[in-house]
Amino acid sequence: MNSDLSKYKNNPKTAYLAETYVRLEKDEEELKTISAGDPSMKALADEELSNFVREKETLLKQMDEILKEEEKDEEFPNEIILEVRAGAGGEEAALFAQKLADMYIKYARLKGWGVETIYTSETSIGGYKEAAFEIRGMGVYKNLRFETGVHRIQRVPATEKMGRVHTSTASVAILPIRKKTTIEIKPTDIEIETSRSGGAGGQNVNKVETAVRIIHKATGIDVRSTSQRNQLKNREMAMSILIAKLQAKHDEEETAKHSANRKDQIGTADRSEKIRTYNILQDRITDHRIKENWHNIEKIFLGYMDPIIDALQNAKEFGTGEGEE
Repeated sequence: MNSDLSKYKNNPKTAYLAETYVRLEKDEEELKTISAGDPSMKALADEELSNFVREKETLLKQMDEILKEEEKDEEFPNEIILEVRAGAGGEEAALFAQKLADMYIKYARLKGWGVETIYTSETSIGGYKEAAFEIRGMGVYKNLRFETGVHRIQRVPATEKMGRVHTSTASVAILPIRKKTTIEIKPTDIEIETSRSGGAGGQNVNKVETAVRIIHKATGIDVRSTSQRNQLKNREMAMSILIAKLQAKHDEEETAKHSANRKDQIGTADRSEKIRTYNILQDRITDHRIKENWHNIEKIFLGYMDPIIDALQNAKEFGTGEGEE
C-alpha cells in the first residue's frame, strides 16, 4: 500500500486519480482476503492482483507527470507583468520607453499571446513615463525573463538641430505571475487609494472612481491599475502586481546572497543592471551580458526579437558569464 498519497489528494489536478488509486488498493486488499480463504481462487486472484499492481503503477506515473508539469509551469509561468519606465534623458527616454513597450507587445502578438494594458502614464509628446501590461501565453516568461534591466538607446533626436547623438535609458521589469507564492499581505500592510480613470470616452468616463493605487508601507512599493472597468477588477490586478513585485524583490535578495555561485548565469533580477544598447546610427543592438550584436534594428523594433531571445536562451543553457561593456 502506498504510504503517502497526500500530495496527490491535495492537488486538484491529481485528486481524482488519487481516489482511483485508493479504490484499487481497497479492491486489492479484499481480493487478497478472499484468496486467502479459498485456495481454489489463488490462480485467478494472482492474475487479477497483477492487474491491480500494473494499474496502480500507471496511476502513480500519471500523477507524478502531472506534478512535474505543474512544477515546470510554476518555474516558467505563462503570465507576466511587463513594466517599462523612462530613465535618464527626459522626453527622449519616455519615447524610448514607449518604443520598447511597443516592441514587446508586437513580439507578443507575433507569438499569439494576449496583451492587456494595465496602466500608462504618458508625457506631453506621447512617450511613457511608465507603463505596465499583462501578457499571457505559453512560454511568455521563459522567453522574456532575461529582458529585465536597463536598456539604453543612442540616436539623434528629431528635435536635435546640431545632429548630436543623445543617449537615454529606460528600465524594463518582467514580473512573473505565479500561482504559488511565499508572499503574504495583510490589510494593515497596505494603503489603497482610488481615483477616476482618465482618458477619452463616453459621458460616464471620470464619473466613477475605478482607478486603484496600492502602496506597500514597509517597502514603499506602489502599484496601480486603471484599465479595468470597475474598481474591484482594478484592485485585483493591482494586488497581483504588488505580490509579483514583492516576490521579485525577495528573489533578488536571495540571488544576491548566493551571487558567488551564479557567475555562470545571466542576471535576471537586477533592474539596475545595464543590459543592452540600441545604437540607431550604426544600426546595431548590443547585449552586454553575452557580448553579442544584431543589426536591422527597425525590424527588431517591429517585434522580430527571436534572434536576441534565442541567443540569450542558448547563453543561459551553455553557461555564458555576465559581461561588462
